Amino acid sequence: MLGHEYTTKEVFRKNFFNDWRKAGCGCGGRFVVLTPWTAERTGVWHIRRRVEEAACHFPAPRKTCLARSSLEGRVLPQGFSLLIFKEMAVEEREVIKSLDKCDFTEIHRYFVDKAAARKVLSREEKQKLKEEAEKLQREFGYCILDGHQEKIGNFKIEPPGLFRGRGDHPKMGMLKRRIMPEDVVINCSRDSKIPEPPAGHQWKEVRSDNTVTWLAAWTESVQNSIKYIMLNPCSKLKGETAWQKFETARRLRGFVDEIRSQYRADWKSREMKTRQRAVALYFIDKLALRAGNEKEDGEAADTVGCCSLRVEHVQLHPEADGCQHVVEFDFLGKDCIRYYNRVPVEKPVYKNLQLFMESKGPRDNLFDRLTTTSLNKHLQELMDGLTAKVFRTYNASITLQEQLRALTRAEDSIAAKILSYNRANRVVAILCNHQRATPSTFEKSMQNLQTKIQAKKEQVAEARAELRRARAEHKAQGDGKSRSVLEKKRRLLEKLQEQLAQLSVQATDKEENKQVALGTSKLNYLDPRISIAWCKRFRVPVEKIYSKTQRERFAWALAMAGEDFEF
Repeated sequence: MLGHEYTTKEVFRKNFFNDWRKAGCGCGGRFVVLTPWTAERTGVWHIRRRVEEAACHFPAPRKTCLARSSLEGRVLPQGFSLLIFKEMAVEEREVIKSLDKCDFTEIHRYFVDKAAARKVLSREEKQKLKEEAEKLQREFGYCILDGHQEKIGNFKIEPPGLFRGRGDHPKMGMLKRRIMPEDVVINCSRDSKIPEPPAGHQWKEVRSDNTVTWLAAWTESVQNSIKYIMLNPCSKLKGETAWQKFETARRLRGFVDEIRSQYRADWKSREMKTRQRAVALYFIDKLALRAGNEKEDGEAADTVGCCSLRVEHVQLHPEADGCQHVVEFDFLGKDCIRYYNRVPVEKPVYKNLQLFMESKGPRDNLFDRLTTTSLNKHLQELMDGLTAKVFRTYNASITLQEQLRALTRAEDSIAAKILSYNRANRVVAILCNHQRATPSTFEKSMQNLQTKIQAKKEQVAEARAELRRARAEHKAQGDGKSRSVLEKKRRLLEKLQEQLAQLSVQATDKEENKQVALGTSKLNYLDPRISIAWCKRFRVPVEKIYSKTQRERFAWALAMAGEDFEF
């Protein structure tokens, strides 16, 4: 599995560095162009492969979101210079003083040419690549689990490059180093065939741990987090885990009223710790906030959750937007995604927040008597298996079910019903703060869509005129032929009107969801049985909601959910 992937990477390295064997990097104060090596070129400096590989990451992302980022000036090229110099040996640093005079244009052109070459591959070449990919999938894409063949998720290790992260990540632009076999831990049965590492290499460790589900693991270099190769989401084990997750969230429905009554009563507790826990639980329930994992000192990203909110993250407004007791949140959540929300709260919550903020500075914790650990312990006491994420899953799923009930009309067309579904999904995505940047191709795709809509309107107008003429001709002649023509023109007009309606719905859907990520909540927080039951109840093809891969992932739900399923 991993052995072949490393071998593939090494073949790429060999071919790539044959093209880029030598490069100049601002040596001796001269202006140096980094170009492909030729025997005739002089005045170049030999650099190590690691340095050369790092240098090639700079021009590659010019047209990506990393290059367009607001941090571009900080990360590229100033921060990038530090990256390359960090990879250099001492003797290289003595010769290469600065990258300011280096021209990366030709390296950039190399990547552009490679991308262009991939776009003009012949059908035979594409078929050959497809067959090679399928061969890799057959060889490394499956494992034997409890005597049954199961599909593996992504079995390829991510290649080196510049770290992008999500949101405004403080480590954006840092170099992700190449993962070598010596970094990888293999997990398999003692009696199984251990994957062979590439020649001249060995695995960091081979272990047999049947208490975990990962097959391989390594530590990436930017955030020092552990990455795993896991089973595919459509595997039996993953399906059982997903079913159990949503069943736990369904069980919360039987406890939620009692839990809400309890934390409302705790708002008046004499113990400050209890009051803070009750207010935090109110936010987790009402706003679907994450609890917030406790972080080690020195972690670069200043991300917080509910329990780790600071005074500076919250502003209180006695009245705003026509509502009383408004709380304004503004902080970086998971993956450095900004969470901004102004929400009216109940008066006891507002009064408690005023109390919590008294005599505190902006950097002080809002809930200074509360930790994620103590909150989770309390949640376990309220219901077995209850966590903040279960609350999040429950509120997301119940919101989808309620929105679908409110928005869907049986007499609507399939396109209108799908629009209603996406609007319901959008409400959940906003609740869970699932944002995305507007796609770079959005404007162009919308222009193309509007062009199609305009063309379709012209076709409808023409078809309507033809129908009027056919109706007049039939009225004058009254024979079977003219009646047949009239019916044909009527069917054509109805078909074109339906196509126009579909395009209009598509344009509305695209505009409404340009900055909302619907997929995250659909795949992770929404019980798929709600969507499948809705499809069956309103005669909407499941294929319109879930792709083939997603249907394989939720095969258990397709088999279980009837049209009368209630979360």
